[in-house]
Amino acid sequence: MRIQDMPACTRPRERLLSQGVETLTDAELLAILLRTGTYGLSAIALAQSIIDQSGSLARLMTAPVEALQGIKGLGPVKRSQLLATLELARRSYAEQLKTQAVLESTQSLKHFLHSHFAGQYNESFIALFLDVEHRLIASETLFHGTLTRTAVYPREVARRALAHNAAAVIFAHNHPDGKASPSPHDKKLTSELKKILDGLEVKVLDHLIVAGNQFWSFHENGLC
Repeated sequence: MRIQDMPACTRPRERLLSQGVETLTDAELLAILLRTGTYGLSAIALAQSIIDQSGSLARLMTAPVEALQGIKGLGPVKRSQLLATLELARRSYAEQLKTQAVLESTQSLKHFLHSHFAGQYNESFIALFLDVEHRLIASETLFHGTLTRTAVYPREVARRALAHNAAAVIFAHNHPDGKASPSPHDKKLTSELKKILDGLEVKVLDHLIVAGNQFWSFHENGLC
């Protein structure tokens, strides 16, 4: 059944406005974003098909651009709508981190990092440069690596911290293998970064490892 043929009170957009966003299913929410279906499929049926092809809503929302291109029914227009929505969410999280202390906004930080690393098959290393009140000045991806390792150069990190006049920094990198625990290399790197930045009076607040929906914090585990 096409959405326009449904009783007005049962249509996703109308229910969202009258009953609240939490009353809609994943497929109904995605259908509102997609706006239209395809031949033989309503917007809701298409949305469910896209979720099923992705394996889950979480996998869809963290899929790399290349993976989205292979989903039947998700053409260039709908793909651009989805990507734009994800980017808006990422920017909103970054905006929140610029208006309040990062360590007081742990959920925003985790959302930001999750969206940043979404769909990445290789490791990458980012730095969040913070002001004296620990609000975000800028975030930069400093290094890209392989599936299991990223080469990080502490002197380059120090140079970027000085360029931003940062008072503090939070590091993060991803583990595409899904294991959110530090390697001996991760521990050694964190120690080296902390040592060199301490000499510049730039405080290392944390180093986070992101593996899917899992996070591992050097700070919370007493290593930073």
